[in-house]
Amino acid sequence: MVKQPEKDAWVFVAVENPGGNEKFVGYSQEDSKIAYIPTFLTKDEAQGCFINMPREPGKKYEIQAILFEDLARDAANNGFLIFILDSAGKIQNKIDPAAV
Repeated sequence: MVKQPEKDAWVFVAVENPGGNEKFVGYSQEDSKIAYIPTFLTKDEAQGCFINMPREPGKKYEIQAILFEDLARDAANNGFLIFILDSAGKIQNKIDPAAV
């Protein structure tokens, strides 16, 4: 398990509709009612994993850097957890953003 990033560390997430009505790509597991934002420690890991992640046809996506503190605030405000993933999509850490 990897450590939680520092508040001022840059992390990488997929963004839907870059440059317009942007929003973080998030997923939910209906059986456990868990909603999460897949987050990566490097841009290469994000790009390697996002190729295989589910996406809505016709929508534009982009990998973007964000400060971990800003991501945690937005995730907490919208009821999402943060899952740190590796390039294969394996969960490296599950973070409750309300505790950041």
